[in-house]
Amino acid sequence: MHASDLPQVWQKPSAGVLVEALQQLRVEPPVWNLKTSRAEILKEQETTSQHSREIAAYLSRIIGSELAWISEEEEREAVWSEASKRFSERCGRSAMGEITRRWPFDGEGYPAFDLVVREPPLTGDNLGLKTWGSSYVLAQMLYNIGESALSHLLCRKDNQPVPQVLELGSGTGLLGLAAAPIWKAHVILSDLPEIMPNLNHNVEVNRPTIQARGGSVEAGALTWGGQEDEIDNELFPDQNKFRIIIVADPLYNDDHPRLLAGAIDEQLALDEDARAMVMVPKRDTTTIKLLEMFRDEMASKTDAFVCLEESVVAGQDDWGADEDEEAGNVECWLGIFGRRSRNS
Repeated sequence: MHASDLPQVWQKPSAGVLVEALQQLRVEPPVWNLKTSRAEILKEQETTSQHSREIAAYLSRIIGSELAWISEEEEREAVWSEASKRFSERCGRSAMGEITRRWPFDGEGYPAFDLVVREPPLTGDNLGLKTWGSSYVLAQMLYNIGESALSHLLCRKDNQPVPQVLELGSGTGLLGLAAAPIWKAHVILSDLPEIMPNLNHNVEVNRPTIQARGGSVEAGALTWGGQEDEIDNELFPDQNKFRIIIVADPLYNDDHPRLLAGAIDEQLALDEDARAMVMVPKRDTTTIKLLEMFRDEMASKTDAFVCLEESVVAGQDDWGADEDEEAGNVECWLGIFGRRSRNS
């Protein structure tokens, strides 16, 4: 559709006609996976959304028009709002309005499914409103990890239920939402109180998909080192009750290593079979330093943690690159921790 095919301001179209035309210009969310580069995704998005100077100019004319021929103020506001959304979708991810991404899972060992994850606009320091590439990297490894490093917990024996799983720092929830159907487990997702409205939305949208595949999910606030009013006491009434904890991309400042290690120590069960699985992208010297600090913090706990298994996997990081740059390839460190044996 070209800009000349759209209803023009000089034609004085009705509010309904304008809104319908603007909705046709909606940018469809790309299907983002590890085999598709950021450049390819952006190129496809640009093509499908008629991301052109003509469309941008058309939207600007509507936003700047008084729409005087539309008598109802509410209808004018609806037109301006729709035009503004379409314009922001064409101004890069950091300026973009709310978007929804569909994340495909088609690994061996479980039926294929998609998760639909909403990301609100990126504002300020709310990093939890972004789905980080490492979450998808780790999510695609979950089945194999469940068959190996966590098999003693996830392989059903004598009709014993799979233990509850806790995800710390869930953000938009992709990792925890994937763990529930892949492991057929009950997963509790958690993050800061201000992240919870969007996280709860993603839980509800994906609940039917998860339940149809034998999993279940809940979500609640859990601030690392937080006060009582920053923690969902119904979901987290007691400490040390989770035998599996999963975390992806949790370290962004010098406080996080200590706070995350403390949260794992408080929430992970005290038995030697309990496991905490943590993935940290090694983006730069800063994140490498934070990872070292985190490992030191884990080793210093009273019930000290041991890194039982570790590996580095290749990932793709939808983060930090300019719109015209190729997606940054990043190494992601994965560590699986258990508590040190009291007999050792």
